Amino acid sequence: MKLYDGGRAPNPRRVRIFLAEKGVSVPLVPVDIMAKDHKTDAFTRMNPMQRIPVLELDNGAVISESVAICRYFEELFPEPALMGSSPLEKATIEMWNRRVELGIFSAVAASFRHAHPAMRDLEVPQIGEWAQANREKAIEMMRFLDEELAGRDFVAGDSYSIADITLYCAIDFCRLPKIEMPEELHHLKDWYERMAARESAKA
Repeated sequence: MKLYDGGRAPNPRRVRIFLAEKGVSVPLVPVDIMAKDHKTDAFTRMNPMQRIPVLELDNGAVISESVAICRYFEELFPEPALMGSSPLEKATIEMWNRRVELGIFSAVAASFRHAHPAMRDLEVPQIGEWAQANREKAIEMMRFLDEELAGRDFVAGDSYSIADITLYCAIDFCRLPKIEMPEELHHLKDWYERMAARESAKA
């Protein structure tokens, strides 16, 4: 199998961190987004949505969407469990991962895509007002998560999960649209520093 990867892009990085936590190695095929490699006919045949990452299996089957790819590897390699073990854990992690995706991950992506000059040819039209609105949404979600993390070590409970991976990649992604974490969010900052210290964060 091989993983079509996009370097610094946050969605492929989510999968790389997930695999690193599992101790699983998969050959990577670089996809240059700025060169529009994801718009080629060959790539579009694999994923008509023209998004990365994409996992191509040895039998020719293709899985796209980062969480779906992570789910595939979770089923293949159940330990360590990053998407939950019990029905309650699985539902709780899914809930928090979805909250993080919708509340901050997507907001940061929208802010970047609609304001950054490098995205001018890829996000047509760019809408500056939408970028600004999403900056505010991202910071609002940071405040919410700071309050939540006052009472636990990880996003979805007492153990590291895919929800932590999603939030870590989202906050790292904030650098590109220059969304700064408010100084007073000490719980979120402490959580981020702990996540950044994990070996998988280098993936």
